[in-house]
Amino acid sequence: MAAKGAAADEVAIRLFTEEDSVQELTCLLHRAYADHAAAGRVFFASYQSPQDTAHRLRSGECWLAFQGKSLVGTVTVATPYVAPEGYPAPASAGSFWQLAVDPSQRGTGLGQRLLSLAEARVTARGAAQVVIDTSSQATDLVGWYRRRGYAPVGTWGWNVTNYSSVVLLKDLPPR
Repeated sequence: MAAKGAAADEVAIRLFTEEDSVQELTCLLHRAYADHAAAGRVFFASYQSPQDTAHRLRSGECWLAFQGKSLVGTVTVATPYVAPEGYPAPASAGSFWQLAVDPSQRGTGLGQRLLSLAEARVTARGAAQVVIDTSSQATDLVGWYRRRGYAPVGTWGWNVTNYSSVVLLKDLPPR
């Protein structure tokens, strides 16, 4: 049974629509990645423009999490993932990016919900593996993914960040 007032705190997740604001999504990404930037890890999501956000969300399924009318989380899923030449990932893998949770929602399980949604969508779209990358310097984040079954398979350098990325791969259960 839900606690009294729980309905007001519920987070609903749905696909991005044309009525949603790319500017609002960009602001969420900036807030969610601000701590990384303050620590010297310049994730692209910490400074990307609304035009960059629009381009990135068109490359996959963009999911949004709302608490009431407030945008509090997002993830974009792509299967198959069209990786750059030389990227250390199987060609048949799916991926996700811009997994972001508003700082006000940290510790609520929303990040895990978005991760589970991304993995489920990758599986539903026919991939048996999911590949992602993140800053090798973000040891807390790398540890979070590793505890969820992701294993390092290589490194990569993006020209829009100031760090080397660790590429992580996870085998997904069949659907």
